[in-house]
Amino acid sequence: MRGAAPYAAEFAFDGMVYAALVFSTIAKGRIVAIDTSAAESAPGFVHVMSHYNAPRMKPMMPWASSEKAAGNDALPIMQDDRIRWNGQPIAVVLAETQEQADYAASLVRATCEAEPATTSFAQAKANGTETAMLGGQPVHIEIGDAEAALATAAVSVDATFHTPYQNHNAIEPHAVTVAWHGDELEVHDASQSVAHNAWSLATMLGIDEHQVHVTSPYVGGAFGGKFMGTHQVLAAAASRLAGRPVRLALSRAGVYRLVGGRALTEQRLAIGAARDGRFVALIHTGTSTHIPGSPHPELAQFVSYSSYATDTLKIDLQWAYLDMVANAAMRAPGEAVGSFALESAVDEVAVALGMDPIELRIRNEPATDPLSGLPFSSRNIVKAWRAGAKRFGWERRNPTPRAVREGDWLIGMGCGAGSHMYAREPGGSARLTLAGDGTVEVAIAAHDAGMGTATVQTQIIAEQLALRPEQIELRLADSALPGLVPGVGSSQTTTAAATTVAAKHEVVAELLKLVRGDSPLAGLTADDVTPRDGGLAKIDDPGRHESYASILTRAGRDELTIDASGGNPTESEQYSMYSYGAMFCEVRVNAITGETRVSRLLGSMDCGRVMNARTAAGQFRGGMIMAMGLALTEETLYDERTARIMNPSLAEYHIPVHADVPKIDVIWTGIPDPHAPLGARGIGELSMNGTAAAIANAIYNATGKRVRQLPITLDKLL
Repeated sequence: MRGAAPYAAEFAFDGMVYAALVFSTIAKGRIVAIDTSAAESAPGFVHVMSHYNAPRMKPMMPWASSEKAAGNDALPIMQDDRIRWNGQPIAVVLAETQEQADYAASLVRATCEAEPATTSFAQAKANGTETAMLGGQPVHIEIGDAEAALATAAVSVDATFHTPYQNHNAIEPHAVTVAWHGDELEVHDASQSVAHNAWSLATMLGIDEHQVHVTSPYVGGAFGGKFMGTHQVLAAAASRLAGRPVRLALSRAGVYRLVGGRALTEQRLAIGAARDGRFVALIHTGTSTHIPGSPHPELAQFVSYSSYATDTLKIDLQWAYLDMVANAAMRAPGEAVGSFALESAVDEVAVALGMDPIELRIRNEPATDPLSGLPFSSRNIVKAWRAGAKRFGWERRNPTPRAVREGDWLIGMGCGAGSHMYAREPGGSARLTLAGDGTVEVAIAAHDAGMGTATVQTQIIAEQLALRPEQIELRLADSALPGLVPGVGSSQTTTAAATTVAAKHEVVAELLKLVRGDSPLAGLTADDVTPRDGGLAKIDDPGRHESYASILTRAGRDELTIDASGGNPTESEQYSMYSYGAMFCEVRVNAITGETRVSRLLGSMDCGRVMNARTAAGQFRGGMIMAMGLALTEETLYDERTARIMNPSLAEYHIPVHADVPKIDVIWTGIPDPHAPLGARGIGELSMNGTAAAIANAIYNATGKRVRQLPITLDKLL
């Protein structure tokens, strides 16, 4: 590691000052007074901003309220004396060094008047819930009478599952460095939505979006937590107020106070089955915590929309409103916790039937999408199950709990299905410049938060234009570039791929307009040629070939620039499109202490064409490790008396470390999806789904204890 990659908190400006935040310590109420006198006398103090002197700004616009919005809530930021959650920033202190800013912030004294707040899940439910909304539609679906079918089913399981609050812990904490140049704002961000953040900041600050320039060339992990947030707004406002550039880097605790993560969920999962295993009823309902104006519903029930065939179906999600920080998108939002409940319940049905859980899942494969009736674009999960079972050695599994033991260690195997919706953003566009030397520059406002976007897109461009990767220069993560391509929903590869394919067609068409009469390509149409060996060639006569450099040079052109758009994702309107995973786990549970060790993990994926084996394997393994945290260790400890997060650090919030992670094996079908760009579907969030259930089901197989509350800590197994 050379340390040469500039992250958001490593950009520097002349005269830059450092920011530290002061957080509220009550859940709801008003600020009576803020005493900053001691802070103003501290060494290196420069300025302090609070609601008393903050520039007037519009509220943030939540994600999907506009095509360019990317906010996590619709709350005003430091515009009034109201406190809306415990941890809300109430002052920004600027100083000459970070240490001086932190010290000065510790001297700020706020007097607050507390008001009754809803701080417990039970209280929130008692206050009355509201049906969740998704895309303007209530999350309530009924096909047939599922409750009646459940009551008369030959075999049934009806259980309640609980998942806790969880927080983002990217290796790079959230940070931003900003500077005003007159009325123009320069922002170096840790972001997965540069174009959206530029628009959002401009809208809030009352300037044109072209006056805001956001870059984010390197991001140390995002996972849904690095969209538009409070800290970028505070930094920009404080910089404008002080007249100096500002760096605001959140502490690990600051991330917990401001960013949010997974909402708490309570899920009812009921399945009724005939004796042959066919599902006659599937009920997936529940409640999750929420705040008004948040765009993230934590839709655990989404996994039950299309996973299994069933005679009857009931889906419902209720919101229980709390006075707390808004939850944020967190890798496979909703689906990660929903698949834990669904796939655990399927395993329970298999036990009740005495049937192999893989065979039960295959028996309930739907022929078409259970809700829409649309045909599947490509669904080869059965092949993934068969290949995964063979590779994992599933035939050696003993279905009797507690039957396999080595000394004090109980050994079990489990499995779980995962799926993730296909997504392609409609704002995908790019600028492609073909130079006279045959090299290509591609500019697109997409992002690489560690998932290999730059590698894969360079590979795709080189493949489409028949060039070598070293002939490609890819420019990403800059709001000045074309395209609205946020790093969201496992959609970047498909969005950028569609754009690249469109760009190739336009390049070919424009080059053919430039060929001279004596060219080997003279008289040919776009349907006659294909990129080959750094130029164009006749499809059925490769000898008729001319290089890009030759075409441009002989036409007297230094370069050719085209702007291309991938168009709207109409394929998802015609087909039911998902990526799928068959997840396998082996665990060892200490019979005396309850300590659980995951000894083997395997993911067998059906995700269309895999564009790059190395980056894909990294994504799969990363999601499975994150799912280990979901299953076994991660829990935000939320004090329901005060609405304070009690473990806002990696010392007390336990994520999997190297010693926890076993060998992880990944395989895939490799079958291209005929209706997706280049046959590829998204993979970034897929392996997060199904893995936690596979771990829980393996623990049941090892111990005979069915744990329906995450995380599965050793106290639940004693």
